[in-house]
Amino acid sequence: MAESMKGLHRTHRCTEVSNANIGEKVTVMGWVQKRRNLGSLIFIDLRDRSGILQLVFDEPKVGSEGFAKAGTLRSEFVIAVTGTVQKRAAAVNESLKTGDIEVIAEDIRVLSESETPPFPIEENSQTKEELRLRYRYLDLRRPDIQKNIIMKSKVSMLLRKFMEKEGFLEIETPMLTKSTPEGARDYLVPSRVHPGSFYALPQSPQLFKQLLMCSGYDRYFQIARCFRDEDLRADRQPEFTQADMELSFVDVDDVIEVNERLLQYVFKEAIGIDVQLPIQRMTWQEAMDRFGSDKPDTRFGMELVNVSDVVKGCGFGVFTGALENGGSVRGINAKGQGSMPRKKIDKLVEFAKGYGAKGLAYLAVNEDGTYKSSFAKFMTEEELKALVEKMEGQPGDLLLFAADKNKVVWDVLGALRLEIGRELGLMDKNKYNFLWVTEFPLLEWSDEENRFMAMHHPFTMPMEEDWDKIDSDPGAVRAKAYDIVLNGTEMGGGSVRIHQDDIQEKMFEVLGFTKERAHEQFGFLLDAFKYGVPPHAGLAYGLDRMVMLMLQCDSIRDVIAFPKVKDASCLMTDAPNVVDEKQLEELCIKVDVPKEVE
Repeated sequence: MAESMKGLHRTHRCTEVSNANIGEKVTVMGWVQKRRNLGSLIFIDLRDRSGILQLVFDEPKVGSEGFAKAGTLRSEFVIAVTGTVQKRAAAVNESLKTGDIEVIAEDIRVLSESETPPFPIEENSQTKEELRLRYRYLDLRRPDIQKNIIMKSKVSMLLRKFMEKEGFLEIETPMLTKSTPEGARDYLVPSRVHPGSFYALPQSPQLFKQLLMCSGYDRYFQIARCFRDEDLRADRQPEFTQADMELSFVDVDDVIEVNERLLQYVFKEAIGIDVQLPIQRMTWQEAMDRFGSDKPDTRFGMELVNVSDVVKGCGFGVFTGALENGGSVRGINAKGQGSMPRKKIDKLVEFAKGYGAKGLAYLAVNEDGTYKSSFAKFMTEEELKALVEKMEGQPGDLLLFAADKNKVVWDVLGALRLEIGRELGLMDKNKYNFLWVTEFPLLEWSDEENRFMAMHHPFTMPMEEDWDKIDSDPGAVRAKAYDIVLNGTEMGGGSVRIHQDDIQEKMFEVLGFTKERAHEQFGFLLDAFKYGVPPHAGLAYGLDRMVMLMLQCDSIRDVIAFPKVKDASCLMTDAPNVVDEKQLEELCIKVDVPKEVE
């Protein structure tokens, strides 16, 4: 039978009780972690979000009724206990914050009983994630998950504190807005008042934060919910949180400067990590050439080497064919892996094919200096030697090569580098390597659409010195865009925005928008730009991702209270689900589900 807590007041959370309270009377409340009954004494580990405290029930102190009650306690019962703090009679438990004290119970109330939970509430749970997410309210009681959620709250507070000091205003932007193209698929919300019309949930506050700059707010900040209906990966969710900002009268360096100080402050205060300033910068081109990635993990070497000039006249058709098609030949050197078994190399070849490679050429430098290679018979001894030299190959090294269009070569070797780095344990978990990647291409070609697409979004400012190439060589125009990368994960990104209407019009033209269509989609922003718009720029962090990286979690699901799974469903609430016919009628919606989905 559950009892009332009437007349009781919790004085401390579990681990707020300390040596300083010895001899004092305290009232604590929480969940029963475990019970040990030694006959004359009953020990209870009491748990709340702060941690664990040991309670001792001794019949002369707590009375026969209280002692009997303590004997009925089970895992996850919620109790309130009043008692006196004393030094532990038994050995100190070093692993607990309260390991040298205990509370001798004088009164107990059972506030709520619990059925046996479907899995133990413990750290580093071995329970399958699916079951944990179905009972997420229990999973969220686990100390390691609570630590993550508490850290995320702390990081949000630190961000707000820093932004306020820097003169940023926190301003909300709408959740129900207009569907605009580019980027991911929108989530749509039907309107009852306007039958047949839909709102979209925001993919980001992009257009509104630019409007706030037009409105003179100067420095805007928001911890914003964003929604994208896209295929999920480990670090993606259909709804996520951005720490979003926009600044007026600034250029690239101004945005980078304030964000470097922000990162230094938040990482120091949250997890005690010293971020060295200035943070290293690398252009997009250099990042691709050296690491095959626009978010390089710089914690280890194994950089890409362009060997096109060395192999251009050789007899190996795979290499020369790629060069004739305007591509390149590049390689990575897996130091000390020359004796890798053939089976393992074949596995790497299969892995490379998953990233678009037709194959993977390899050359192992044996300990005696001879070569074992998949293409040796097509090349002379001199050519092979020149290739090994270019790759700085030493006896015992394994050299891996990809030959194709640049994009494929970068994708393949960039992914291969990370895969081998993981296998060889080259990524030091205790290193936090920050990097700015700058000067992204303004546009990227889409074979599907047969046109150029905006690499970031259509409002990204091109670099002035490249603007004259917009007609002759649009792909060569660089953007005033920048990403902040941590250990090979993009943590945030942004750009300077276009504020001159002639540049904006040209940009829409290059992207294949007619004037009418641009107006139809973005009219409210373009109209606002007619009334005096300041130069402005911004940046947004994936907040969940930032906290995930701080805590070295495997997935952003570990730092989100109620996440969705791979197919964007919630196992706990069973969302999304069918709705009442009457609701659909009110919205003038008729549902036509494809046969195979039923």
